[in-house]
Amino acid sequence: MITTIAELQEITSSYRAPEQERILEAARLAEELHQGQLRDSGEPYFIHPLQVAEILISLNMDAATIIAALLHDVLEDTHMTRNELRRSFGREVESLVQGVTKIAMVNAQNRNVQASETIRKMLLAMVKDVRVILIKLADKLHNMRTLGYKQGPRQREIAQETLDIYAPLSERLGISWMKDELEDLSLKHLHPEIYQSIKTWVSDKRNNRTAYLERVKAAVLKAAREEAVPVTVETRAKHFYSIYQKMKRFGKDIDEIYDLLGIRILCDSTTHCYQILGMVHRLWPPIARRFKDYIAMPKANQYQSLHTAVLGFQGRVIEFQIRTQEMHRTAEYGIAAHWVYKEGSGRNQNRPVELEIMNRVKTLRDSRITSNEFLEEIKREILRDSIYVFTPKGDAIQLPKGATPIDFAYHIHTEVGHHVAGAKADGSIIPLRQPLKNTQVIEIITNPNAHPHLNWLRYARTSRARSKIRAWLNKHDEHLIINQSIVARKVPHLQEGASQGPQKGRQERHRGQQRKLSPETSQILDQHKVEIRVGKEKNLLIHFAQCCSPRTGDDIVGYVSRGRGIIIHKRSCRSLQSIPDVDERLIEVEWETVSPKSTHRFRVIARKTNDLFSEIEGAVRKVQGHLIQGKIDEEPSGNLEAIFTLEVERHQDLKKVVKCIRAVPAVMSLKDLTEE
Repeated sequence: MITTIAELQEITSSYRAPEQERILEAARLAEELHQGQLRDSGEPYFIHPLQVAEILISLNMDAATIIAALLHDVLEDTHMTRNELRRSFGREVESLVQGVTKIAMVNAQNRNVQASETIRKMLLAMVKDVRVILIKLADKLHNMRTLGYKQGPRQREIAQETLDIYAPLSERLGISWMKDELEDLSLKHLHPEIYQSIKTWVSDKRNNRTAYLERVKAAVLKAAREEAVPVTVETRAKHFYSIYQKMKRFGKDIDEIYDLLGIRILCDSTTHCYQILGMVHRLWPPIARRFKDYIAMPKANQYQSLHTAVLGFQGRVIEFQIRTQEMHRTAEYGIAAHWVYKEGSGRNQNRPVELEIMNRVKTLRDSRITSNEFLEEIKREILRDSIYVFTPKGDAIQLPKGATPIDFAYHIHTEVGHHVAGAKADGSIIPLRQPLKNTQVIEIITNPNAHPHLNWLRYARTSRARSKIRAWLNKHDEHLIINQSIVARKVPHLQEGASQGPQKGRQERHRGQQRKLSPETSQILDQHKVEIRVGKEKNLLIHFAQCCSPRTGDDIVGYVSRGRGIIIHKRSCRSLQSIPDVDERLIEVEWETVSPKSTHRFRVIARKTNDLFSEIEGAVRKVQGHLIQGKIDEEPSGNLEAIFTLEVERHQDLKKVVKCIRAVPAVMSLKDLTEE
């Protein structure tokens, strides 16, 4: 890592002379402005922006980004003003520095709120100019490299936040090497003993591993020469965190993890990629279900490559990546590849593309949600793993892991989502609540009479689907308030309070704010606790007839309809008698009770806030719990008292729920009322 301006001059020699001079001018100014400031390590503060710039130079970023990196702390930590910065380096640099400064200067009384708001601002800044987040990621990487100088619990908090947010964000932006290093550095501070044991093991095996991979490399080069295919072959080592993940996933010691050997083959064309794949499979037998074609189906971050695993020499597992040189550039630089500086021509003139993550952030930006809710949606929908499913026409659709047919339907079109009546996966009917699996072909069955139900909010995973469902329910059911999955009956006196003027309405907003589910809602939620069984089959596509409204325990029969699955009627329903072919289509069905969930009642005292229910609901949802009912009253002291009932899938999840609720910024105390 560089520590002087002279070294900076060396590594920027490929930039055009006028741009290199501006970079060096910015470095000299930053050194002067940060004079006397020290890092936790005791070294001059100027070393930090210098090495942040070095990281971005390694990504071949344009000169404006490098200058902004050198000056990214001057507005916050020195006397320099925005006007002075603009006069010296132009509006573009000033805008980038201001974007980074806005992220850094988030103030909040509660650290959780501050962290959430910081991440929200960072992602929203990315939508305006992705270079802002690249500077921030480089800043985070350098801070993680020097995290050892920070002591106490804050060190672990930073490492965990990096693992949860910044590492997956780097991956979503396509910068895989940065993701790997951030994960390794997080592991180093979260689990130092495990990190050290993996590091020692890898070091001890290095000579043996290198010799083996060189043997594999020689075999590949020989076969490629025989096929007259020009290739570059690179050996690659698994990074420490990926080894740790394999140990955790399979419950094995590091000595039992075999597929730690990696080979990357680079070639000139897509045709050669597939030719080389066949060549590798002729050299060694492929392992079933380990082949992935990311060329035909690129990842959301535009990553393209063929992945395969084979049983190599001595029966050892070898993982291969096969890609073109252009694909490799995208794999290394990700979104930064679209800002790459080209010698002699300045910035690459290709228009920066918008990755899927940027479109998702735009959708969340337009939702009226709190910073904590924004962060939860980001973690759940954007930073978690994705799946690819197909329409019947063969179009690939990317959804977050855990997405259901409801999410798929709303991804196709809002009206398709509003009228979804059922779904098929690979030709077989599946329940709307069933998570989709990778590569399934999904067909949505619609009906003009179908419409969203409250329990869809339990099954929908994407913010798009959830917001569309909430909007439809709010519009079509005047008795309900739907807000971020909170279902509440409208309270007449609140509406009256609002009509008596804005001040009166504000005073009455919390008092007696009854949030109780309607009978209609309760019926839907109760039905979620039961399943219908037809012979040995469960979870078939079913609907409950509106003519007789069967309830749990009623004597029922099923009518096999055309296109809507099985309609459940009371056996005594008169409407059945008017159906011409009823005898041919009636089948025997019965209720099957699902194991009961654990229900608990709590009392919370909290500081006054308009978002208390949303915050509590978000905390409960973290462990797949559900808020059933509740009310809020304002105490004479001005604090809020919330009495609510929640449901968790397993009793052992209760401690996690309590911990999450206590972490809500406004919550002052929490008491379990279940046994009272």
